[in-house]
Amino acid sequence: MSEAKPMSEFTKPPVAPRADAIPTDGYVLSIDGKLKARYETSKEAMTAGSQLKQNFPVIQVEIFNAAERTYTPVELQEKQASSALPG
Repeated sequence: MSEAKPMSEFTKPPVAPRADAIPTDGYVLSIDGKLKARYETSKEAMTAGSQLKQNFPVIQVEIFNAAERTYTPVELQEKQASSALPG
């Protein structure tokens, strides 16, 4: 009978990005000035940022374009808020 190997020998933990390293490619979600999640396309990053901003309107959300080294702010969509107003 073969000896069972622990799961840790088969799976590797995900590599955590370094906190002091700035990414060089892709789009990174910046929450309150801290780089959090990386996306391949700006559309994916903007979708995630918009959803966060809808759920938590107080936080500052930006998309960091690593190739160009620029930040694009994610604004709160006013569509849902204005439709709830009496009128």
